[in-house]
Amino acid sequence: MALNYIWIFFFVVAFVIGLVKLIFFGDMNIFAEMMNSTFDMAKSGFEISLGLTGVLTLWMGIMKIGEKGGVVKVFSKLVGPFFNKLFPSLGKDHPAYGSIIMNIAANMLNLDNAATPMGLKAMKEMQETNATPDTASDAQIMFLVLNASGLTIIPISIMVYRAQLGAVNPSDVFIPILLATFFSTMAGVISVAWHQKINLLDRTILAYLGGLSVLIAATIWFFSGLPKDQIQTISSVASNLIIFSIIISFILLALRKKVNVYDAFIEGAKEGFHTAVMIIPYLIAILVAIGVFRTSGALEWVISGVTWFFQKIGFNTDFIAALPTALMKPLSGSGARGMMVDTMKNYGADSFVGRVACTIQGSADTTFYILAVYFGSVGIKNTRYALTCGLIADFAGITAAILLAYLFFH
Repeated sequence: MALNYIWIFFFVVAFVIGLVKLIFFGDMNIFAEMMNSTFDMAKSGFEISLGLTGVLTLWMGIMKIGEKGGVVKVFSKLVGPFFNKLFPSLGKDHPAYGSIIMNIAANMLNLDNAATPMGLKAMKEMQETNATPDTASDAQIMFLVLNASGLTIIPISIMVYRAQLGAVNPSDVFIPILLATFFSTMAGVISVAWHQKINLLDRTILAYLGGLSVLIAATIWFFSGLPKDQIQTISSVASNLIIFSIIISFILLALRKKVNVYDAFIEGAKEGFHTAVMIIPYLIAILVAIGVFRTSGALEWVISGVTWFFQKIGFNTDFIAALPTALMKPLSGSGARGMMVDTMKNYGADSFVGRVACTIQGSADTTFYILAVYFGSVGIKNTRYALTCGLIADFAGITAAILLAYLFFH
């Protein structure tokens, strides 16, 4: 629903600005330029989607190997004790725990096809013991915010788009995204824990959060002490090594379970091909709307206003062109993805702005969409503080993404 209103907004605003330019400024070419942009962006959207087919097919095949090899269950065991402590209102043996952990593990691996069904199942299981069915329970809010914070280990879709748009090293944003999404998740967990009075000093919680925080702090400290050229080199080598190691571990796990690795890859690859074809109309729709909005001058006005503000407070404004992705992220995943693609097309996939947009895109998930789908699936109308905590997580992730992009790429 949010994307519907955003799409209409882009066209209406572009039309109004076009009329203003035509009537008051005598710009006779504005509507011709706007129409040309619709054709150009439609062509670009199709070409990008077509080019995604090969890379997306590859990665979905690899993910299917990991899924069949039991990697989701491995993650479930690793994070199980931590998540049990985050949902004290459910008790120790609630049936929703299995679905919750499986959903989070699948999200961390970017397995959307597995994550969403498990997420809806978890929400339904929690709803069965919800004393006030039209109001979100504490456990449901914590679960939703964890999903909205978008903790992801492998940002497959972003690396796929970067590869298609000519990035020399598509995975160079891997570590910045991993760090940014950690800050988003931490902000979300802390904000919900504060509302629910969950003891974050519990030994289990402290061990997980404290251990991760120390690791993240050490990573940032290590990179902040290096020259810029070494940061990019080491980050690139580490990112590629980690990702390739994950691929090998997926294959070894599958072999251990006697999975036919080749057949599993083909099964996932078919899903990847189908996904690549399915996104064509969605990508074209949002890119056309963005193209018209940009050509009318509306996007330039917004960026100019934000630039003026940051210049006044003395902050470097090189990141400003990536802000449309940040503004769109909480509202629409497709819209934010379109903004990210548009930024890389206009500035280059390996430009600073292009990398900022990619890091922002991977820093959090789409709060409004997740809230509508997950709560809507069980008829919850009173969401309490879920939206506020979700937006806190978004803000923390986006802010961290921008600052980390300066550390790694500027």
